[in-house]
Amino acid sequence: MVFVVEYRSFRMLAALPRRLGDELRPHTGHAAAAMIQEIQRAVPAFSMPLRGVFGRVVVVAVERAVQHYVDCIGNPDISHDGWIAFYRARGRQEFEEGRDLDPLQDSATIGARAAWRAMQPVVRGLDVPPEIVALSAEAVFSYVDELCATAAEGYLAAKSEAAGAVPIRRRRLLTLIARAPETSASSITSLAAGADWRLPETAAMVALERAPGAPAFPAHLLGEAVLLDLDDTEPYLLTADPDADLAPLEGAMTGWRAAVSPVVPLADAPAALHTARRALRLSGEDVPGPIIWCRDHLASLWLLAEDFLGAELAKQSLDPFASLSEKQRDRLSETLLAWLETRSGAPEVAQRLGVHPQTVRNRLRQLERLFGDRLKDADDRLGMQLALRAQRLMRAHRRDEGEPGS
Repeated sequence: MVFVVEYRSFRMLAALPRRLGDELRPHTGHAAAAMIQEIQRAVPAFSMPLRGVFGRVVVVAVERAVQHYVDCIGNPDISHDGWIAFYRARGRQEFEEGRDLDPLQDSATIGARAAWRAMQPVVRGLDVPPEIVALSAEAVFSYVDELCATAAEGYLAAKSEAAGAVPIRRRRLLTLIARAPETSASSITSLAAGADWRLPETAAMVALERAPGAPAFPAHLLGEAVLLDLDDTEPYLLTADPDADLAPLEGAMTGWRAAVSPVVPLADAPAALHTARRALRLSGEDVPGPIIWCRDHLASLWLLAEDFLGAELAKQSLDPFASLSEKQRDRLSETLLAWLETRSGAPEVAQRLGVHPQTVRNRLRQLERLFGDRLKDADDRLGMQLALRAQRLMRAHRRDEGEPGS
């Protein structure tokens, strides 16, 4: 809403005889005191004792209103710029202190009546024509309306600026949390207050991925508590309650995929986002649906946490494969993993792999020759199983990322 204040009252006051202003000027203090007394009696928001900043603001606002009214009488050349700036600032102050405009507008209206009652005997005692008295009264109430409209301009400007700043502050807040919250606690707390966002103790980070040609992300389905950055090269969001906040996205994420980290303390948000982004690279039957919940794939994500460690584990646990061709390694790795996961006989392993049982028997005999007693050791078997699963996951990653040799 935009106010266009015409300030008719200034023209009305300028049309009054200057003598009237000169006669009223000694009585402005009395009128201001009457206004303050009535405002404090009738407007609860301004009923506190007039002490400190609050007291100075109320007194100055009232005194300035009365003084400028009188100074405008018979004076068409007076500047109104300072008066307009002052009451715009008062409206801005009301917004910044968390109040609406009603108390300010009520105080102006109630104060104007009190001021007119205080001034009326003086005006009548000057033996001025009735039309001048009527114009003076009309000017008072027009002046008050315009004062309120001026304050509303400042109030709405501050509100608009704050609304425009909130998304920027929230994005800065999300960036700070996603990078290093443990070293920026005070900045995060300050930004959260400025962004009108309640700081949770725990949250989940959600990595997003957009397919080529996909429509815009349905951000309008998310609540105000969700922080979101869709302009990042790897878009992401933060939610304190992922199950509730992301539920509206089901069926609405055409062309988008999301990976949701476990709910973690806010200090662990960077690691959680890293985990979610890695989870986005998972593929195949392990990740049905557009939303990947990391809590359902913790073992796989743990295996993929460090490629270097996965490679070292494979080197130690699967070293007998080193002398084989790539094709032989692939066949025997597949059979060994199926056997380790099922600990079943050849028919069951064959059914799982979709090959003939005799083929599995031949491969199992090869594995016995290669690994010997290590197949009987529980620790060795665990190392082999982890290494094989990590290799399978890493191959899937390379394939999805289009890396050479995948």
